[in-house]
Amino acid sequence: MSQAGTRNAARDMFEADVASRSLGIELVEAGAGTATARMRVTEAMLNGYQIMHGGYLFLLADTAFGCACNSHGPMTVAAGAEVSFIAAAHLGDELTAVASERTRYGRNGIYDVTVYRDGPGGPVTVAEFRGRSRTVERESEAT
Repeated sequence: MSQAGTRNAARDMFEADVASRSLGIELVEAGAGTATARMRVTEAMLNGYQIMHGGYLFLLADTAFGCACNSHGPMTVAAGAEVSFIAAAHLGDELTAVASERTRYGRNGIYDVTVYRDGPGGPVTVAEFRGRSRTVERESEAT
């Protein structure tokens, strides 16, 4: 499949993702096995300590992961994921999640996502996410 085709599969899936778009997540870039998503931290996303709630951070990383693993065309879903929270995110921070495919085997895949914010000395890693995917529909069935 051409790279233009892979971009369309991820973008089509993202356009139908009401949950991510309603939080202001933007799909910045999508290619074969990769995706970059961005989101600004709003007041509604803060927990009782006035830092970003981990669930919203997970959702941003999961969105980039979903776009990357669906870039190949057939419908692919999460089989599991884990996140390591590294640094706090605060009101107004713009977070970027960069997903990249580590491997695909059979109908399975492993993807890493780094979530960062810009800091005075350069990017600050906020979280590392690893997602495991499962293709549930073969490409010929998806069309």
